[in-house]
Amino acid sequence: MSTHPPLLCQPIVIRPGAEVRQNRQEKMRRVFARMVWRRFRAYDILRNAAQSSRGVIPRLKRNLQLAIGVIVSAFFIYLALPGLHLPTVVEALRTANYWWLVPGVAVYIIGLWVRTWRWQYTLRPVKLVPVVTLFPMVCIGYFGNNVFPFRAGELLRSYVLKKREDIAISTSLATVIIERLTDGLVMIMFVFIALPFAPMPEFYRNAVIAMTVMFLMATAVFMWMASQPERVERFYALLAGVVLRGRVRERTDDLYHRFMLGLRSLSEPSDVIMIFFTSVIIWLLETVKYWFVMHAFDFSVSFIVLMLMNGLVNLATTLPAAPGYIGTFDTPGIKTLETFGVDPSIAASYTFTLHAALWVPVTMLGAYFFWREHLKMSDIEAARRAADTTESTPAEVDPAAKAASAEAPYNAAENGEQSAIPSESF
Repeated sequence: MSTHPPLLCQPIVIRPGAEVRQNRQEKMRRVFARMVWRRFRAYDILRNAAQSSRGVIPRLKRNLQLAIGVIVSAFFIYLALPGLHLPTVVEALRTANYWWLVPGVAVYIIGLWVRTWRWQYTLRPVKLVPVVTLFPMVCIGYFGNNVFPFRAGELLRSYVLKKREDIAISTSLATVIIERLTDGLVMIMFVFIALPFAPMPEFYRNAVIAMTVMFLMATAVFMWMASQPERVERFYALLAGVVLRGRVRERTDDLYHRFMLGLRSLSEPSDVIMIFFTSVIIWLLETVKYWFVMHAFDFSVSFIVLMLMNGLVNLATTLPAAPGYIGTFDTPGIKTLETFGVDPSIAASYTFTLHAALWVPVTMLGAYFFWREHLKMSDIEAARRAADTTESTPAEVDPAAKAASAEAPYNAAENGEQSAIPSESF
């Protein structure tokens, strides 16, 4: 009987050549593992950097915008300070008859309802939303513009409309742009109506001419886009085919179609006339408020001068500024009244009071609706994210509009995120 252990238990003898090959293979495995680790580590670093930059770059951009707004406001305030006598300003504020603010605020609230009706009219091609439903959103928009930087109110009201009525944010923002364009055109019209009766300093005149050209060009472009959707579609497809690729193209296509849907209210001349006419009524009502507040102070100018003032201050508020249009509203108003013989200190007292009378009521009303909708500060950032993403829940569009094959891209089903949570000048 053999005394040797089984073969499997015997020690393995490695020949010198096999040992060299084994060491070489082990080294190659280690080198390969090190290369893979480094590659994945570099990928993690790049991915983390990209993710962090998504928050850092927009934050830097917003901080820069805020800084520019504060600088512009400070510059306008600096322009208003020379010539003001503080004791006279305080005395005019102390002796003012503030009961005149009551009818002024009442007229302004009526103007808010007319604004709401105009928004309903521009939204009709997408969905008919009751004025009672839209009014709180308009007030929330004012609240956001008056309190938060970057004119967040326009985005906030579109965000709430998305929550309540499932209308895409990009579509809603297109209607807001229509409102801003018609407001600018009406302001320019007020200035030109007043020019023969109320001469204006050359600096303001040149600024108004430049803004007139810009507003008219923008209006012409948007009206062409609304009236020639097929040509715009071909131009966009050509441009996007060269510049955009993959998922970016899909996302941009979705935003483009929703935006074009919001411009449908400019496709018919009768609709354009109605929107413009409503804007004239809105700003005439606001000028009436200027007239009521004027009676609280010891001076008097014609209604035409107040139209000129209304046009200039609201054109100035299109500039970047601190929240509430500080400076950009006040300085043009003071300088306009000063041009027509009003004491600068009295003009400052009137303008500061008018600014407060325009700011406080609608801001308080908007704050109440903001609270009632259970909105939070974080919802502003959520609204920005929602505006930048494509949405996926279908919402019905006007069936009559779907019948027009030439406008098929703009009658496509509306999409929206189920998980989403929720500039106007004075």
